[in-house]
Amino acid sequence: MTRSVARTARSAVVALVTGLAATLAVTPAQASSIVTPGDFRGYGFDQCLAPTQGAMNAWLKNSPFLAVGIYISGESRACRSQPNLTRRWVNTQLRKGWRLLPITLGPQASCSTRFPRYGSDETINSRPGADGTYRRARTQGRQEAVEAVAAAQALGIAPRSTLWYDLEGFDSTNTRCRESALGFLSGWTFKLHELDYVSGVYSSVGSGIQVLDNARVNRPDAFHLPDMIWLARWDGVANTSSSYIRNDGWRPGGRVKQYQGGHDETWGGVRINIDRNFLNVGRGSWAAPEDHCNGTKVSFPTYRGVAPGTTDAEMVAALKCLLQEQGVYGGRVNGTYNEKLRIALRTWQADHGFAARDTWSRPNWVSLLVDGRRQVLKWGSAGTEVRRLQRALNAAHDDARLRVHGVFGKATAAAVRTYQRRVGLKVNGIAAASTWTALGKGKR
Repeated sequence: MTRSVARTARSAVVALVTGLAATLAVTPAQASSIVTPGDFRGYGFDQCLAPTQGAMNAWLKNSPFLAVGIYISGESRACRSQPNLTRRWVNTQLRKGWRLLPITLGPQASCSTRFPRYGSDETINSRPGADGTYRRARTQGRQEAVEAVAAAQALGIAPRSTLWYDLEGFDSTNTRCRESALGFLSGWTFKLHELDYVSGVYSSVGSGIQVLDNARVNRPDAFHLPDMIWLARWDGVANTSSSYIRNDGWRPGGRVKQYQGGHDETWGGVRINIDRNFLNVGRGSWAAPEDHCNGTKVSFPTYRGVAPGTTDAEMVAALKCLLQEQGVYGGRVNGTYNEKLRIALRTWQADHGFAARDTWSRPNWVSLLVDGRRQVLKWGSAGTEVRRLQRALNAAHDDARLRVHGVFGKATAAAVRTYQRRVGLKVNGIAAASTWTALGKGKR
């Protein structure tokens, strides 16, 4: 296909996609409601070809990663064919807790030595035009944004999610090449904002990212700058810093760093060739405040047994509250052991495989505290499920003494490993099915 024919065909496709994007934009019920990546601080990987569901499941349960980059659009991407990447695949990953980084790799810088990749794929138009604003490059950027949004919505990626443009390395000293690339990315960001998506740009920190940072500082009104940046800096350091750009740019919460390039890793018996990333986006891993029974305290560094006649009002009130939330206790939530509590705790014990008694033991606490939805949790996870896990670990062993804040970090991972070692499970610091099951049985 010649370049002129390719451009004509592309224009027709863009017109069609523009209409599709407009239609999809007004029917949000068709898309997932989960904004991605959302608030997150933790590890991720990217690979050209979206992995199979089996591979994703194995890596969720065994790897340190909770974010994954996927190529959803762009004529210059190496993996144009994505047999695994479907709406169902996307929804499954989001439901399981994965954070997705949807990537577009379309027209590349005019001075790039690696593109066009196929001959028919366009590069960024480097002509400044009569007014010197690189209008054609900006138009190309807007077109790519329209196509990316259409692809994202077809896959069920919700509005306000971040879509990433992959601009591979180029010679940033070449004026027309640099300025047209900035114009292109400005058009990309402008159009994504119009279509209610967040703009991200991936590039080499020494070329595209540095160029964006210089524009941010020296010409802040000349371009529409991305909301987030993804630094390609293979220094082996899992953070979002680089000496190539200023510390204040896209902080807090606007950076991802690809800190290790292509290599093989094997988790859960599945090997994939990946790049490694560290993310610190949005508010980072963060959990909303909780309230239980109008302010009743249910989080403690350790949990004590409860018996008839006890004077431990804190434990009794917490037990009543949690049993009430499970629909077992229907009385007043206070610090007095009463008949309704006795019946409720015996009901819970019998329903969960324990001997029915009038006393409430530490294993009973573990089982009650962990009860609920059981999603795979690891470093970077946050929310109600993490709080349940932290409380259960505090009940399971005295030396855990976790702060119950709902964010899975270093201390929680260490407590999970300790628990796994004590009860004879595979030790990896990840709360997956076997760990949840053991806690549910009150093992300690």
